[in-house]
Amino acid sequence: MKFKVNHSSQNIKGALQITGSKSESNRLLIIESLFKNLEITNLSNSDDSQVMKKALTSNEVEVDIHHAGTAMRFLTAYFAVKEGRETVLTGSKRMQERPIKLLVEALRSMGAEITYEKNEGYPPIRIQGKKLQANSVSLQANISSQYISALMLIGASLPHGLTISLEGQVTSTPYILMTLEMLQRSGIQGSFEDNTITIEACSALSPKTIPVESDWSSASYFYSIAALCEEAEISLSNYRKESLQGDSCLAKIYKQFGVTTSFGENSIMLKKSKCSKPASISEDLRNSPDIAQTIAVTCLGLGVGCKLTGLHTLKIKETDRLVALKNEIEKLGGEVVISNDHLELLPATSLKENIEIATYNDHRMAMAFAPIALKTPVIIEDAMVVSKSYPDFYKDLESLNFTVQNA
Repeated sequence: MKFKVNHSSQNIKGALQITGSKSESNRLLIIESLFKNLEITNLSNSDDSQVMKKALTSNEVEVDIHHAGTAMRFLTAYFAVKEGRETVLTGSKRMQERPIKLLVEALRSMGAEITYEKNEGYPPIRIQGKKLQANSVSLQANISSQYISALMLIGASLPHGLTISLEGQVTSTPYILMTLEMLQRSGIQGSFEDNTITIEACSALSPKTIPVESDWSSASYFYSIAALCEEAEISLSNYRKESLQGDSCLAKIYKQFGVTTSFGENSIMLKKSKCSKPASISEDLRNSPDIAQTIAVTCLGLGVGCKLTGLHTLKIKETDRLVALKNEIEKLGGEVVISNDHLELLPATSLKENIEIATYNDHRMAMAFAPIALKTPVIIEDAMVVSKSYPDFYKDLESLNFTVQNA
């Protein structure tokens, strides 16, 4: 399904309730399944969280998580400690091209029984769940933080807890800290100091209700909208100033484009007024790579250059996001240079109209490019891919007077 997206005004005002963070939701769903006694509120309504819930309650041998990368990593560790359970964990064609070897090797070093069904190092994998006795594991620090979080989430279920030693410079530290905070809020003790993560053993949790903060990655598209129009007042809830999510750095980054963020008790207000814009910006996104697409498209629409670094994990996402960004930005008339870990966009002087944006089975490609409709009408291919993280995205666009129609 293709949607044509357009907007006829340069002034935007509205209030939106954004779904809960899928990052927080998926961590809490694993903890709840292992220990029970948790009531989760404002749970994400994303496809990824629905896939996670279904997998955790499945009695089938084969569990298909489709495109959900977080679910693949977290469930690999989860099923490895489900004593007596045999599971074949599989996913989409793209998921079967995304590496899982480093996590499998770490779990095997702890005594887990995991084999590959097709290609060495990639899903699908067959897991024979068992009681793991190991209490320590080492792995490289610059790998996907989801591998590390997967091990953290099962740590407390092990008889002696788990110590994780990280070698080298840590990637995506905020996501590791988020996992630690989710464990601690649930009642599990742990620490992260000097590249060593310690998770203490836990046999049971006291009953608790834990609210999920709304998703900052989803908020990024409204920061982009605010930046791309002349005047804006957009209220978003439920957000906290002291957020666990690395993408909350948006508030600081988008100041450069004239977007201010005011924090209320349970919400944020984005305001934009006419202002001068920078010629170029430079951002290290190693702790928040999921907002790289949004920032690049914002800069394209504003005619601002940008250099974004720390993007090495984008090559193993739903697609190679660096290549995808280069392809689609250049269709619109921009000029992009990419390497393994950075993207450089030259200031664009004009944009082409009614360009069809390919989404590559990647929800963030669709949502990152939609706001540029404030500058030029665009057609989003496979538009409903957004349901992976934000099913209400187009409905929320329409509430801000965007025109969204079948193309």
